Amino acid sequence: MKKSFLAVLFIALTALFFNAPNEAEAVPMFARQTGMACNTCHFQHFPTLNAFGRSFKQGGYTMGGGQSMIEGEALSLPVTLNASLVTKVRFQKTTGGDDANTNTTLVNGTRSGTNKGELQFPDEGALMLGGRAGEHIGYLLEASLTSGNPSNRFTSFKMPIGYEVANTHLEIIPFTTDAGGAAYPAEVLNTGAVRMIRPIEHRNETSAQQYIGTSTKATGFAFVAAQSLWTLNYTMWAPLHGTTIDAGPYLNYGRAILTPTIAGWDLAVGGQIWHGKTTYGSTASGDGRTQPTRDIARAYALDAQAQGTLINWPLGVYLTYGNSQKSKDVNTLIGQNGNLFNSSTMENKKAWTASAEFGILPGRLTLIGGYVNGKGGSLNGSMANYSTNAYTAGANYNITQNIFFQLVSSWYSGNAFDQRPATGKNLTTAMLFSAF
Repeated sequence: MKKSFLAVLFIALTALFFNAPNEAEAVPMFARQTGMACNTCHFQHFPTLNAFGRSFKQGGYTMGGGQSMIEGEALSLPVTLNASLVTKVRFQKTTGGDDANTNTTLVNGTRSGTNKGELQFPDEGALMLGGRAGEHIGYLLEASLTSGNPSNRFTSFKMPIGYEVANTHLEIIPFTTDAGGAAYPAEVLNTGAVRMIRPIEHRNETSAQQYIGTSTKATGFAFVAAQSLWTLNYTMWAPLHGTTIDAGPYLNYGRAILTPTIAGWDLAVGGQIWHGKTTYGSTASGDGRTQPTRDIARAYALDAQAQGTLINWPLGVYLTYGNSQKSKDVNTLIGQNGNLFNSSTMENKKAWTASAEFGILPGRLTLIGGYVNGKGGSLNGSMANYSTNAYTAGANYNITQNIFFQLVSSWYSGNAFDQRPATGKNLTTAMLFSAF
């Protein structure tokens, strides 16, 4: 039965490989608004951005061209509310067993979850609304359609408000996100600086920012200044997501990016910093009193990318480094939490990564690879770093510009894996991504 299924899958993928059209059969909301194909803004495949895509995003999603407009005094709206249905269907397989930290061989039928092989249908599903809300205002809403709290469908939202001043685009962006972190409102690089923009599905294995855990709940305001060569961003934010936020003072996030073009290559180098203390809500203390919950943010990251053409083939290279400080003065009995990004009181959590995507069939098929060297926390209470190495390899195939299939596998080593962990030493993911 399994062999028959694999044979049918192989035949279907082969047919797609040779017969799928070069142009997208359906385009997402921003393509509808601008009248441009998806690859006008994306490098090799969605969601990675090219220089034009960065410009469109930093312009607050207000660029038109593909739709008629409703124009009036203090009014400039597309005639159509632009929407997209975004889905991610995954099959994941790990090589562990349900008896973690042993070397025994399990009897057939005793594995579960990803160790047995898990179909996640969908892993993600969302209705996206976005585009131009006015001459100087754009918006983007992600409304989750997957299971969870049905009262919280306002999953992620931002509303860029921007003006041109002295050849510089200035923006204020109110935002909230359930898992995008403080980088969510204004990030434009493809390094995993924000979890939504990366070329490879295995984010912790190919992005230091994701490895150190910067993808948290976040609500606040971003203040952005951008030109074609550089971007500066300061964000005041709270590590909360919901209808009411009682945090204060807000945490701080800073981002600086340089984006030169040299010899036809779109280059970028940047840095991020998370810093500050905040309090919110209340926690019952051991002596019967209530205390506000306290959170701390202490982390920084450096990243770089190069996107261009090597002879006749597109190539993207991505480098990252991240470091989150160990937690101090933790006392959960009175609401004193540690570092949002690193709960260990023993060691800083840090990592560096290198990854690349090479288009062997431009616009259609890419090969992907990556490496992470990470350390953090403690091993068995000792002062030794808890180390992880992971090699990642795979391929990405664009069925259309807005639908792609990615197959990727990661192999793990390091003292975190000396004793067999619950999920083993390998993760393989097959993913079908679509945006209609």
